Amino acid sequence: MQLGASCALLGLLFVAAFDSTECLQTVVRPDKGSMVTISTALLLDQCAVCTVSGVNDTLTSCHSSLDLVPEEEVKLLFNCSQPIEQAFTVTIARIIECTKDACSPTKVETQPSILTEFSRTFTWELKAPEKTFVSLDIVGDGLMETSQPCPDGSQYSLTTSKTNTEGRTQYCRGGSQTRLDAPNAAVVSLQVKPKAPVESQLFSAGPLQGRTMVVTVDSSTTVVVSRDPEEPECEVCSVDGAVRDCSPTEKTLTNVENLSLEFSCVKPQDVYSVKMKKKIECTQSSCTPAAGKIDPDYFKDFKRSVTWGISVPERTVLALDFPGGLEEMSGAEKCQDGHQYSVSTAKSEGNIKTNSYCKGGTVSHHLDLPGATTVTAEVPKGSEVDSFTVKAAPRGGRMMSVMPDPDTIITISRLTSEPDCTVCMNKESKQICDPKHLTLNNPSNTSVEFTCPQPQDVFTVEIERNIDCTEASCSGNIVQAETLLFPDFNRTFTWYLKVVSTRAFQLDFPEPGMRQIPNEETCPDEHTYSIFAYLRTGQAIIGTFCKGGTVTTILARYKGRISLQVPGNRKLYPVDFKLNVGPETSMAAIVKVNLPRGLSDTDFLTANYPGDFPDNGQMQWDFTVPGMHNYTVHFRDHTAPECLSNEVEVEYQKGNKKVTKLTLTDSQPQHAQGNFNMVLRNCETNSTLQGLTLNYRVSVMRTGHPVLCAVDLKERQGVSLQIEKVGSDPFCEMSVNSKVEKKINVAAGTQASLAFLDCPNEDVRLTASKVIGCQNRTSCSATQLTVPKLDSCLPMPLHSFTWHLRIPQDSTVDLVSPTGSLKRSLPGQECNQSVSLHVVEGDGFPVGDFCVNGMIQKVQVHANVSVTATVPDFSKIREPFLNVSISQEIPETIINRVSPVASSPNLLATPNWPLGMRPSSTVSWIVIVPSQYEAHVQFVNLTQPKCKDRHTSITVKMLGDEEEMMSRREDEQAEDKLTVPRSFYLNMSNCIPEEGHFGAMTNIVLQKKSYLLPILLGIAGALLLLLIVLAVVCFIKKKQKKDKMAKEASIYIGKGNIFRPSDTHFSKTRSDNDSHVYDSIDEGRIYGHLLPDSSYADSMPDHFDGGQVDTYNTFTGPTDPGLPVIKEPDYEPELDGFKMFLDPSESFLPSRPRTPIDRQDSLGFQDRRMLDNALYTFKSTGDMNTIRLSGVDMEPQPPTILEDSF
Repeated sequence: MQLGASCALLGLLFVAAFDSTECLQTVVRPDKGSMVTISTALLLDQCAVCTVSGVNDTLTSCHSSLDLVPEEEVKLLFNCSQPIEQAFTVTIARIIECTKDACSPTKVETQPSILTEFSRTFTWELKAPEKTFVSLDIVGDGLMETSQPCPDGSQYSLTTSKTNTEGRTQYCRGGSQTRLDAPNAAVVSLQVKPKAPVESQLFSAGPLQGRTMVVTVDSSTTVVVSRDPEEPECEVCSVDGAVRDCSPTEKTLTNVENLSLEFSCVKPQDVYSVKMKKKIECTQSSCTPAAGKIDPDYFKDFKRSVTWGISVPERTVLALDFPGGLEEMSGAEKCQDGHQYSVSTAKSEGNIKTNSYCKGGTVSHHLDLPGATTVTAEVPKGSEVDSFTVKAAPRGGRMMSVMPDPDTIITISRLTSEPDCTVCMNKESKQICDPKHLTLNNPSNTSVEFTCPQPQDVFTVEIERNIDCTEASCSGNIVQAETLLFPDFNRTFTWYLKVVSTRAFQLDFPEPGMRQIPNEETCPDEHTYSIFAYLRTGQAIIGTFCKGGTVTTILARYKGRISLQVPGNRKLYPVDFKLNVGPETSMAAIVKVNLPRGLSDTDFLTANYPGDFPDNGQMQWDFTVPGMHNYTVHFRDHTAPECLSNEVEVEYQKGNKKVTKLTLTDSQPQHAQGNFNMVLRNCETNSTLQGLTLNYRVSVMRTGHPVLCAVDLKERQGVSLQIEKVGSDPFCEMSVNSKVEKKINVAAGTQASLAFLDCPNEDVRLTASKVIGCQNRTSCSATQLTVPKLDSCLPMPLHSFTWHLRIPQDSTVDLVSPTGSLKRSLPGQECNQSVSLHVVEGDGFPVGDFCVNGMIQKVQVHANVSVTATVPDFSKIREPFLNVSISQEIPETIINRVSPVASSPNLLATPNWPLGMRPSSTVSWIVIVPSQYEAHVQFVNLTQPKCKDRHTSITVKMLGDEEEMMSRREDEQAEDKLTVPRSFYLNMSNCIPEEGHFGAMTNIVLQKKSYLLPILLGIAGALLLLLIVLAVVCFIKKKQKKDKMAKEASIYIGKGNIFRPSDTHFSKTRSDNDSHVYDSIDEGRIYGHLLPDSSYADSMPDHFDGGQVDTYNTFTGPTDPGLPVIKEPDYEPELDGFKMFLDPSESFLPSRPRTPIDRQDSLGFQDRRMLDNALYTFKSTGDMNTIRLSGVDMEPQPPTILEDSF
C-alpha cells in the first residue's frame, strides 16, 4: 500500500503537465564493483527516476540521470509521459584489472535480474600493464562478427578504447570465434533489449603472454626482424643465457645458434616482417651453395623478403634455374599470389638493371646474367620460398651471321667502356677484333662474334646506304624491306642522298604524312626520323619528324641524308618514302604541308632549331588550306640576329598574287583563306651573337556555311525520313532543330529544320519510308508502290525507299510486278539491273531480293511486309515498283506463282537463302508448265536441320491431283531429280530446329514431251487395221469370183482379144493392161438408181445425155487408140514443216486440235446435213451442224486456276 500510495502521489505531480503517465516502482541493489547508471533523454518534467526513502516512503528525490551505489539497496520510482521501457536506459559498468600474470575478476559476470524492464548495456573496461593484451575466453556459444543487429536482441561489441569508436567491432552469438584479444583500455560491451535474458557468466579473463621462438642463423645469412611503425608496439628480445637484449623496432641476427627470440605481443607476425640476406659465392665453374633456398618453416608465418647476393669473378656468367618458371612483369605490376621475384644485375657503368618476375611463367631456366647479381623473393605469410639453382661458367660470347645489302655499310660502335667486350669479324686465324668499332661493307656472308653474352647493351649499329641520283631519277627506293639484322640492338638507318648541284632531292611521304618535333625529342613509336642538308655554310638539320602529320613533301638542295633511329627489341616499321629528283631551287629546303580540316594547331620549326638558321639561307613552306577554312600564323618564339648585310624577311604569297614582305615583329596573317607560301630569308649575321631562330604555329578553323532545309511531311501521309553519316569525315556536322545529331529521324506527319555543315553528299545517306495499312480486308484497296516527291532542299540524293505494308491478321499481301514478272536474285541467277527490291517480313525476316522480268508472276506473303527499293537515281524512275493488293488468308507463309522459261534453268530458293527458313514456316510454289512440256525438278542444294519439334517436309503434287508425287521428311532420303509432266505444286515446310537450318535451292528445267511411244502404237494399230481390211477385201473378192463363175456369159469385143466364158487367164494382168483406165465416167448412169428425183439427171451436161435403149450394146473399146492417163502432181513436202511422223492432231486418234481448223475438216466429226446413203449427199443447204464421231478425248488440259484457289 505504501508503494502504491507513493506511485499515486508522484503521479499527481505529473498529471498537471501530461494527460497520462506511466509509473514503475522497484527495489535495486547493484553487485559489488558494478556502476549502475539510469538515464533518460527527456526533460525532468516529462520523465524522471526518483529515489524513495524516509518513514513511510515519504521522501522522494527525482532526477533525469541517477548513479547507484554498489552493494546498497535503493527503492526507485519511475514516472514518464512516454512508455517507460523506451524512455530509460541502464548502463552497468565494471572494470577488469589485469597484471602480467592474472586478471581480476577472472570470471566476467553479469547481474541478470537487475532492471530487466529496460534496455541495458553491460560494459567491461580492461586495465592491464602497457603492451599487455587480455584474453577473454567466451563461455557458451562462440561469436561471429557482424554489422547487423542480432536477432536474439543481444549485441556484443569490442572497442580498442573509450575514445576510439571507429575501431569498434560488433558480434552476435552463434559463431566460431571463442576468444577475444584486447589491449589495455579496451572496452567490451553487451547491449540487450528489455526483458531479454542474460547469462550470468560471459567470459573468463586472463593476460596474454608474448610469443617465444628459437632460431639459428648461419654465418652466410643475416636476418633482420623489423616492426612496421604503423603497427601497435611490440618489443622483441633476444635471450642468450642470462643476457637479454630488447628492442621495440628491429633486431638483427647473424651467426647464432638456438637463440631464444621473445616477442611481447601475442601475434608478432602481424607487427613484424623479416628480411633475410644470404650470400652465394661463385668461381668460374661452380657456386657455393649451389642453390638459393631456405628452411621452409623459417619464420613461415611472417611476411618475408629473402635476398641472395651472388658474387662472381670477371668474365663469368651466371645461369639461374627456376624449376617452377617465371613470368616477367613491368615495374608497376604486382603478382596476384604475392610471390614476386626481382633480379638485379650490376652493369659496368654502375647502373643496376632490375627485372621483376612472377611465379609460373615461360622463363624456366638459364636466366643468363653477365656479372654480380642479386635475387630477391617477396614471400607472403604462410607461403614457402621456391628454391632455384645457380651455375657459373666463363662468360661466353655471341656469334651471328651478317650479310650486308649491296651499297650498304654496317658500322658497329661501342657505347660504354664496361663490361669488357670486343667485336670480331671472321673466324679463327683470319679473325679481326676491335674493342671499339667494326665496319662491314662486303655484301657477302660474314661471321660476327661478340665476347660478351649481351652485346646489345654495349654496342650500337648504324646501317648506311648511298643513293646517287641523275638529273632524271634516283637509283633506288629510300627504304628497303624490313631487315632482320641486329634486331635487339639500338639501330640507326642512314641514307645518303646526292643529286645534281643545281637540283633538289624530293622526299614524298605517304598518308598520313609526317609531324615535326623538336630535335631533342623522340617519337612515341620510337621511330624518329631526321633530315639533314649539306649547305655551303655547313650541315643543317631540316627537322626531326614522326609518323602521322601534315608534312607531305620535303625538298632539300644538292646533298643530304635521312636517318631513322630505332631502339633495340623494337620491330622496324619504316615509312615508305618515295625519292625523286626535284626542280632547281635556291632554297635550303622546301616543306609542303596539307593542313587538316576542322580546328587544328600545327607547329613548325626552322632549320637547326633551337640552333641558328644558316646565314643568307632561305627556307620555304607551301601550305594547302582546305576549303571554307581560315588560317592564322602566329610566331610563338623567335630570336632576331644582328645583320651585317641585308635584313631578315618573311614573305607571303598566294598563287600568282603580289608578294607580301613582313618582319619578325610585324603582325602575321590572321583569318585568311586560300593556299599560301611562306618564305623565311636570313641575312648575313654576326656569328658571335645569337642567330635567327623561329618557332611558329599555323591555326586553322572552319568558315563554312551550313546547308539549310525545312522538311514538311504533314502532306505526305505515312512518309518518314532517315539521314545518317556514313563517311569518315569527322567534320561533317548534321543538326535537326538546332541540335547536332549523328543520325536524324523525321517522323511521319512532322516538320523539321535540318542543317548540314561541311557534309559531302557521299558522306551522308538519305533513306525514306512509308507505312501503308488498313484495318480489315474489305477496306484494303489495291495500290502501287511509288516514291513520293521529297523536299527539293535536301542536298543529298535518296539512297533507298521502304514501304511498310500493314495488313489485317486474316489477310495476305499480293506482290505483282507492273512489268508482268519478278526475278529472284540467287547465285547463278543474279539480278544485273539497277533496280533492286529487298523484301522482308514485318519483323525483318528476309523473303528475298528481287528485280523485274523473271519467271515469278506473283508473290503472296501471309504477314506484314516491308519492301525496300534501291535505285542509283530515283529521279529517273517514273513507273511504280510493285502492284500491291490484299487477298484472303492463305495456309502457307509464302506462295510464289512461277512460270518457268524453257530456254534456261529456273532457280527457286527458300526465303532467307542461303540461311535457313523461319521455324514452323511454309513456302509453296505453283509452277505452271506449258502443255507440250514437262518439268525436270532437281534439288541442287538442300540442307536439313536436326528437328526439336515436328519435321521438315518437301512435297510435290500435280495440280488437280490428290496423290502426291513426292513427300519427304528431314530423316528420309529425298530424290535428287524428279520429272513432272504438267503444272504442279512444290511445298516446303520447316520444323522447330534444335540445330542447323532448313534451306533448299531447286532447279527447274522445261523440256518438250516425247511422242515416240504414241506414234509407234498408232503405226502398229494402223498396220493391224490394214491387215484386217486386206483380209476382208480378199474374202469379198473370193466370194465375187465364185458368184461370177456361177453366172458365165459371152462378151463380144469388136477390137481386142477374144476370150472364153469362165476363162480366167488373161494375157495381161490388171496392173499391166489398161482395162482400168477410163476416158470419162457417167456418174449419173452408175448411181442413177440411187436418185429418186430425175431433176438431178436433167441438170447434167449434154455430152452425158445419151439415148435410153432397152437392148445391150456391145462395148467396142475406145475410139482413140491412145488411152488417157491421169497424171497427178508430185508431192512436194513443205521444207519448213516437214515431219517424219504425223502430228498427233492429224493422226487417227487425235488429241485436242491445237490449230484453228474447221470442225468439218476433222476426222472426228460428220455434218448432220449429209444423207445416210452411198453418196453422202446433202439433204439441205443450211448451216453446218456437226456431230462427234470419234470417242477419243483430247489430251488432258490443266484445270483452270482461279485466284481463289490460292
